[in-house]
Amino acid sequence: MMKEVYHLFSGGKDSSLAAWILSRMGYEVKLVTVTFGLLDNWKFARETAEILGFDHEVVKVPREILEEAVRMCIEDGRPGRAIQYIHERALELIASREEVERISDGTRRDDRVPFLDLGKARSLEDRFNVAYIRPLLGLGYKTIRELVNEIFIVKEEESEKLEKGDYETELRHALREKGINPRDIFPPRHVQSRVVGLR
Repeated sequence: MMKEVYHLFSGGKDSSLAAWILSRMGYEVKLVTVTFGLLDNWKFARETAEILGFDHEVVKVPREILEEAVRMCIEDGRPGRAIQYIHERALELIASREEVERISDGTRRDDRVPFLDLGKARSLEDRFNVAYIRPLLGLGYKTIRELVNEIFIVKEEESEKLEKGDYETELRHALREKGINPRDIFPPRHVQSRVVGLR
């Protein structure tokens, strides 16, 4: 019997590559995209999941988490702490499910946000009695780019324009609803990716 792993998934190159590696390691990969219910951007992650051939689930996260993340963005004038907060809550939400024994994400060695340091990773595992797997943890950006270019067809655009199923899309939308221009908080010309095919 294959061991299941519930993998946080946006449809981007990092979460896609991590899912691909997990499947080659013998895990049955269950992709999970979280949403606050503001937008239907989870559909883009589902499209990528279908291309990759993985089961995909959408999980609604309580709106209070988004509201707290918006508050952090406004208070800090940048998105880092808010994105970290959402990521940790999303991992906890998935890890708290009775059937979940393993969780995963696409964080890599070079990431600053979102990223769980060793103490937070161990705490997550201990509190929820799960294994937290990060297949990209030892890989740097150059290696990931090389692997991604061999395996996937990737679309890259500025974050504001890219249709993707990540936290940032709904966070930007929530800021706009409060009359705040996300460009005042998020880094200018930040480029993100979405996997749109296999090579």
